[in-house]
Amino acid sequence: MHQIVEAIEAGVQSRPSAMEFEMAYQARVAIDRIKFAIKHTEQFARPCGTMREAGLELLDALDRLQALDRRFQIRSRCAADRNGTMSEAKG
Repeated sequence: MHQIVEAIEAGVQSRPSAMEFEMAYQARVAIDRIKFAIKHTEQFARPCGTMREAGLELLDALDRLQALDRRFQIRSRCAADRNGTMSEAKG
């Protein structure tokens, strides 16, 4: 009985929670907005040290969010592989 409970708890902990799915969605929205800001600052802003620094900060934020998104994708794929389907991994 104890082993069954442990197996169930391990399965639940291995799946992304609803909060993690929401955070992943928000990260993707932020990624899109940062890409938009980078594109437009490069296209329309006058080149200067301050704008270069702002661009580097945006690129750093973008890299961090993309790394977070990749970790979430790996975790959700692993949960789907263990459980058979993605719909089961979300549940």
